[in-house]
Amino acid sequence: MNDIVYAGKHAVTFRVPRHEHDTWELIYCTGQEGELRFDDFSLPYVKGTVAVIPPYTPHSNMSQAGFTNIHVNLADATLNFRRPVVIQDDGNRSILSVFTGIFFQYYENAEQRETLLAAYGNLLAAFLLTYRETSSLSRVVQQIESHIIRHYADPGYALDDYLKSLPYNYDYLRKLFQKEMGMTPHKFLTDRRLQTAAGMLRSQYNDGNVTEVARLCGFREPLYFSRLFKKKYGLSPSFFYAARREGEPRQVPDPDSMKIMLDETE
Repeated sequence: MNDIVYAGKHAVTFRVPRHEHDTWELIYCTGQEGELRFDDFSLPYVKGTVAVIPPYTPHSNMSQAGFTNIHVNLADATLNFRRPVVIQDDGNRSILSVFTGIFFQYYENAEQRETLLAAYGNLLAAFLLTYRETSSLSRVVQQIESHIIRHYADPGYALDDYLKSLPYNYDYLRKLFQKEMGMTPHKFLTDRRLQTAAGMLRSQYNDGNVTEVARLCGFREPLYFSRLFKKKYGLSPSFFYAARREGEPRQVPDPDSMKIMLDETE
């Protein structure tokens, strides 16, 4: 969950051709400004902003003055943006500190590297969800999302009962949530549980006990959990656990990226 699969930097760059990724692409602009172009709209960005681009979203990047950035790719992210967005960092540049930490740890060979990258991935996702433009979500959808996040790990959580307790028509809530979040409340609940389960199976502290993982992530039936997990990740939980223990090769760095000292982003 929130796995950092790549981190890199662009020196002064004027154009990045149209491309897409099978992971989330997060771009922190460290200098100048530019414009991300998608099939049906464009997003301007400036220094101190973060572009969040969902998987399989073709885009190009243009800048008249030449931008610099730090870019990170996240797999199995807990982000729920339906479309690309640009998020403003705070006055303390808190998000920038996370990006720079990720960049240096990605190229470190220290034995704590994987543990730190896992923590950074979760921290980055939390920042982006917290700093997003909440005006893009209606109040009731934010309320439902928050309720699901608080209760998803409870196998006895009755989402339907909660939705029906709200002073709105049940079908209206379901359609509104799907419109704003890109999925139904039940799909959001299931995805949250599966993403958490995947994170647990990757953890160095987990022993691969599928029944226990299912229970801790809110699933009553381990077999049902296994079927859903395999449908989402292409592997049963047991094989997923074993494959992660064997290790995966790190992605080859982008030739347009380079390792730059931190003070060059100032």
